[in-house]
Amino acid sequence: MHHKPARKITFPALAVALCAVLLAACEKSTQLEDIREAGSLRVITRNTPTTFYQDRNGDTGLEYELSKRFADSLNVELDIQSADTVESLYQQLSSSDGPDLAAAGLTVNPERQEQIRFATPYLQVTPQVVYRRGSSKPRKLADLYGQRLMVLKGSTLADELRGLQAEHPELEFEESDNVEVVDLLRMVNDDEIDAAVVYSNELVVNQAFYPAVSVAFDLGPEQPMAWALKQHADTTLLDAVSAFFAKIKDDGTLDQLIERFYGHSDVLDYVGARAFAEHMQSRLPRYESFLRQAGEQYGLDWRLLAAMAYQESLWDESARSATGVRGLMMLTLPTAKFVGVTNRVDPQQSIMGGARYLVWVRDQISTDIPEPDRTWFALASYNVGLGHLEDARKLTEKNGRDPNRWIDVKDFLPLLQKKQWYTQTRYGYARGSEPVHYVQNIRRYHDILQWVTQPQSESRQQSTGQYSAPGILEQLPEGI
Repeated sequence: MHHKPARKITFPALAVALCAVLLAACEKSTQLEDIREAGSLRVITRNTPTTFYQDRNGDTGLEYELSKRFADSLNVELDIQSADTVESLYQQLSSSDGPDLAAAGLTVNPERQEQIRFATPYLQVTPQVVYRRGSSKPRKLADLYGQRLMVLKGSTLADELRGLQAEHPELEFEESDNVEVVDLLRMVNDDEIDAAVVYSNELVVNQAFYPAVSVAFDLGPEQPMAWALKQHADTTLLDAVSAFFAKIKDDGTLDQLIERFYGHSDVLDYVGARAFAEHMQSRLPRYESFLRQAGEQYGLDWRLLAAMAYQESLWDESARSATGVRGLMMLTLPTAKFVGVTNRVDPQQSIMGGARYLVWVRDQISTDIPEPDRTWFALASYNVGLGHLEDARKLTEKNGRDPNRWIDVKDFLPLLQKKQWYTQTRYGYARGSEPVHYVQNIRRYHDILQWVTQPQSESRQQSTGQYSAPGILEQLPEGI
């Protein structure tokens, strides 16, 4: 019996095999693999109302919500941090051990593209020069000569102004890294500076806090806003970001988030903002304990109830409409009876009754509708009735839109005023524009109340007896 001789392995073959193993072991992992192995996505942002902040319910803001969804899509935790300045944000992002990406309301900046790579844009914003109502309105760059003009240091807007100085050598401006956009708007509002340059989305979200601030003119065309990543030969993270934004654009999530944070932001004009500020000081404290009590009892945010009460009655317990609804929550007689209210002008009864009725209405609405849309639907029903809301939802679905999203249904509610549409419904005609304005106003008031009752603001309110928010509760200029 003959045995087949063993195969002889030569030294060169062994060396090649060992090198292959070593090369495979030493092959560098991708950015995306590193993030998944670490189990967290490190995101740097800015602490502003348009990006990221904390309220009593935790972290919120458009950039936070987008970042959280992206981290979830990667099955990792979100590790979010905020930079004190735009310049610091870029420096940290560029460092070798810095965050994975910046989600901070940044516009695509050609001046930064040697160190920074911008991802798929997700929002278009317009650079705007803002000034204080009552002062001379600038209409062009030449009108800003000799004016005190300020912009955030390190921002794309600062780079743009520097570029404009070539044609406008008399244009001077100040860059500051000691302020955020909210500070610039406050300084314009309070006449500390003559003008500032900000983006349209930043102004619209903060307009109610700074009612004396107005747009002078657009500095240029719309600009794309995008996340920023460090320059890297590996594109796996960039590709993942692009795929994420493509998905949330296609499924409507991006539109819904933009509507949630921006879709109701411009409902307050100067007069309305000033009145709300004054009433927050003079009237709200009388009812706050009742609102908090009702919120706790019915599992509602007391500030949402406060916003409802302001929309209904301007926090006037003796309010009465031509149709006979009365009190802080403007309850009808049948509704008051249904929720056990015996005296509609008693503020505690009215608030409790309104909260009880809102919860009852919300409970009639499908739990398939996610929050916060289910609450917006409940508010619309509180105003116009469940039947008309269902009619609008059916019209929405019939026309290829999503009946479970407020962003879609609010487009069809006003159609209930038109014969060609309401004749297709079960409950017929309704003043469908009213619930849309009703919900949008309440959302805006609620936003302001959330901002002024942040823990740091509320501690001051407890010591002074007054709510305080930069701008809106300061003494506004007379004669405007």
